[in-house]
Amino acid sequence: MATPVRTEEQGPAPGTSGATTPRPAAGPATTPVAGRPARTPGRLDLAGRIRRIADARHTAPGRLRLAGALLAVLLVAFGLLTGWQVNSRAQAADRVVSYSQPLSQAAADIHRSLADADTTAATGFLLAGAEPRAVRERYEQDLATASRLIAEAAARTTASSPAQQWLSSLNQQLPVYAGLVETARADNRLGFPLGGAYLRYASQQMRDTLLPDAAKLADAENEALARDYAEARAVPWAAFVLGLLALAALVRVQQVLFRRTNRVFNIGLVGSTAAVLAAVLWLLAGSWITGARLAESERDGAAPLRALNAARVDVLTARLAENLHLVARGSSTQYADLWAATTKDLTGVAGGDAAPGTGGALGEARRLAPRDAAEAVDQARKEYSTWTARHSAAITKETVDGDYQGALDSTVTVKEADVPNTSDAAFGATDQQLERAAGIELARFRAAAGGTGGLLDALALGAGLLALVAAVSAVRGLGRRLAEYR
Repeated sequence: MATPVRTEEQGPAPGTSGATTPRPAAGPATTPVAGRPARTPGRLDLAGRIRRIADARHTAPGRLRLAGALLAVLLVAFGLLTGWQVNSRAQAADRVVSYSQPLSQAAADIHRSLADADTTAATGFLLAGAEPRAVRERYEQDLATASRLIAEAAARTTASSPAQQWLSSLNQQLPVYAGLVETARADNRLGFPLGGAYLRYASQQMRDTLLPDAAKLADAENEALARDYAEARAVPWAAFVLGLLALAALVRVQQVLFRRTNRVFNIGLVGSTAAVLAAVLWLLAGSWITGARLAESERDGAAPLRALNAARVDVLTARLAENLHLVARGSSTQYADLWAATTKDLTGVAGGDAAPGTGGALGEARRLAPRDAAEAVDQARKEYSTWTARHSAAITKETVDGDYQGALDSTVTVKEADVPNTSDAAFGATDQQLERAAGIELARFRAAAGGTGGLLDALALGAGLLALVAAVSAVRGLGRRLAEYR
């Protein structure tokens, strides 16, 4: 009797285990070729990955996966680019408020303090032994202020900044100037005529070395301020373009889905579109608001302050020329020439009358002044006109009447009854009004520019979060569509 043969379909023979020796899976040979490393089964090389991506375009699920990947990359790139561009502008806005403008103002204050010290030293010299304590204290305060501001600016300025050169020069030359003034004062108190020569030499050092260095320092800091303003107010065009491109891509994907599925809305893609649109609008509104506030701070604060500081230095120079002309006692015409040149710079017209003209440093300060500071500048120009009239009267006494003492008393005096009618009183009133206008303009700058850096930081954070939400929503929306193919 023949023994029947069992097949695999009939199961294992009785009394034997069901374990069988597995057959090797069909597939490509894995035997290594001589000279080449063995390729691990199941892993694709780069060419294979590229072929798989290319093949995915020919199937609906593959196209959806590609669309989701591209949208995710585009939206994340939009968020990152927006955050980077806006953050760089936020840092520039912070520098404007806490670094560039304070350094620019400090440079202007150094310039003004040095000019005021020179002017006050000449005033005290003219009064000699009758020099009031207030005049001496003002001179010492000017030197102390200049020294402190120089040290602070040097500490806050980088070593590679061109401002360091001028700060170093000022730091070295200021003690030399102070020593010359003290020598002049000592000789003057002893009645030595050499005191006047020392004072004129000290003033020459101030005008030839210290004040030019201070002006160069102010120019360097103003240029740094202008660069930070330009960076803070720059429009993030690349972020806008990428955001609009992301919106266009989202709209296009939804159009294709609608044509192929006849479904009007995909909740994920609609939510992603709304998030990107919100991010673009948020970016637009935030950029406009911060740009407007920075423009206001420059228009009503930084720019008027620069013009006002220039006018204040010219006013001090004119006062110095007036004093040194009396110190020289007619031995030189250079100070009369300096008065004429400076007053023309102040008003734009010969003779120094500030009332009719709108040119010169005072006219520029009035043109740029915001409304609440304009009244102070107008009052300063009136006081300046009074000052020039009194100066002309004093010069007439000196040159026509030969009354030097009368000219001196008309310029500066310690007689309390005569003080309000002197050139010194009119100069002081002019400087006080300009200082009042400067305080108003500085407050306008701080009110407008303060907080813009924080606003830009919030703008970057909000746009980045919206872009992330858009990416997640787009991937989820397409993921639900992919689930229909399983």
